Amino acid sequence: QVQLAESGGGLVQAGGSLRLSCAASGRSFSNYGMGWFRPAPGKEREFVAAIRWSGDGTYYADSVKGRFTISRDNAKNTVYLQMNSLKPEDTAVYYCAATPPRSPWYFSRRSQYEYWGQGTQVTVSS
Repeated sequence: QVQLAESGGGLVQAGGSLRLSCAASGRSFSNYGMGWFRPAPGKEREFVAAIRWSGDGTYYADSVKGRFTISRDNAKNTVYLQMNSLKPEDTAVYYCAATPPRSPWYFSRRSQYEYWGQGTQVTVSS
């Protein structure tokens, strides 16, 4: 069992930055692939970014590529999402998710993840 707790959300002006954290409890965090998702307007949660269990592969949605960076610190059981050049359309609740290793790993699919956090609100003002 893995429990996830997001933090770091808040209110920021357009063009600003935030860093989200997701702290995981439980053993074998380094074995889990991690992802970030956010709801799209009128839709279910959409993929934002993901990182492989080993940290040697990162993946991004086109809408955030070049602005967001996902990373992990396995010693701290934490994954991060650095968000730069924020836009009002980035406003959402951001959810952290975890999955045991899969092969192949369809990292952008919600169904691939077994554990989810409660979310942290990010609001970007124009």
